[in-house]
Amino acid sequence: MAIANNGSGVLLAAAGRMEAAKEFEFTVRDFERVRAMIYRKAGIALADSKQEMVYSRLARRLRATGVSSFAIYLDQLDRHADSAEWEAFTNALTTNLTSFFREAHHFPLLAEHVAARKEPVTIWCSASSTGEEPYSIAMTLCEAYGSMNPPARVIATDIDTNVLATGEQGVYSTDRIERMAPERVKRFFLKGKGAQAGMVRVRDELRALVTFKRLNLLSEHWPISGPFDAIFCRNVMIYFDKPTQGKILARFAPLMKPDGLLFAGHSENFLYVSDLFRLRGKTVYELAGSKP
Repeated sequence: MAIANNGSGVLLAAAGRMEAAKEFEFTVRDFERVRAMIYRKAGIALADSKQEMVYSRLARRLRATGVSSFAIYLDQLDRHADSAEWEAFTNALTTNLTSFFREAHHFPLLAEHVAARKEPVTIWCSASSTGEEPYSIAMTLCEAYGSMNPPARVIATDIDTNVLATGEQGVYSTDRIERMAPERVKRFFLKGKGAQAGMVRVRDELRALVTFKRLNLLSEHWPISGPFDAIFCRNVMIYFDKPTQGKILARFAPLMKPDGLLFAGHSENFLYVSDLFRLRGKTVYELAGSKP
């Protein structure tokens, strides 16, 4: 007996083929477990829309570890809290979008802020990714002081060990600096030749100003100490829920100098913690108790 294939039947069949095309079964329960685990580990709140992204990124970990299903992979993580795979799991789910001098309006303000200092300056870049942001800070410091050896240092931290390794190397493709002023490129980078053609390397003097460290903003202990003249925490709070943001911001405040600055991302707003910070400029904050 023939059965008519209505519209819903076609959709169900198509969905079935899409599901069958996946290398690993990935259920709603698997996704919810991943969400709970990465929130607990790194404070990252994954939206419902991130299911395909999670599958794509973690499927690579299943292949690398030889595990046959998400359920088994997640069970193994749960059973072994100290497993090195937790680091790979976290690295896979963190997003690292960055560029040199991103949100450019921050850097002239930073230069003005440090130029008036009479003591050595320390800046904390709390989500350094692959290094473009802390090196942009370091370049700004060199320009503000008119020296490749300014009385300043940058602490660059991130939860992702892979991006920290890239930052420490300081090697980038030339397309990463194509929008940078030629005089800046000449002063701060070395162009690769031969096998390294198409690449640039941050000059040693600039690299010496930046120290890279792994730091999880949710960890009880942070391997750094202030006080900081400025903290850059840009485009990372958007991955945390409000309670988590509030806890982190409350830990930032005592690490800042009385007139220190907090630089935020373009889509981040910290006005809800008015007891801690007040707006100083476009996405730039100062301590609520500091002198105007």
